[in-house]
Amino acid sequence: QVQLVESGGGLVQAGGSLRLACTASKRTFSNYNMAWFRQAPGKEREFVAGVSWNGVNTHYSRSVNGRFTISRDNAKNTGYLQMNSLKPEDTAVYYCAAGRRYGETTGHSYDYWGQGTQVTVSS
Repeated sequence: QVQLVESGGGLVQAGGSLRLACTASKRTFSNYNMAWFRQAPGKEREFVAGVSWNGVNTHYSRSVNGRFTISRDNAKNTGYLQMNSLKPEDTAVYYCAAGRRYGETTGHSYDYWGQGTQVTVSS
């Protein structure tokens, strides 16, 4: 089992920035691909960004491409999501996830999940 804990969420005005972190309980975090998802009230869970186990490959949803950057520091067992130029529609609970396969954009493709961190963007 891999435990994941998100942090860094909060309230920010439109146009501002936040950096989310996802810390894993085990060094074997480096064996997993990692992704960020989000879920807004009344909406389905949505893929945001993914990164391969070695941090070389990344992919993003169209809605955040160019504004968000996913990265990881395996020495710290931590993944990150840098969010710039935030919009009110980015408001959601953000979840990190880990899985064996890179490039998947559905929640069922990931084996481990954090509890989420709230991001609220005001106008």
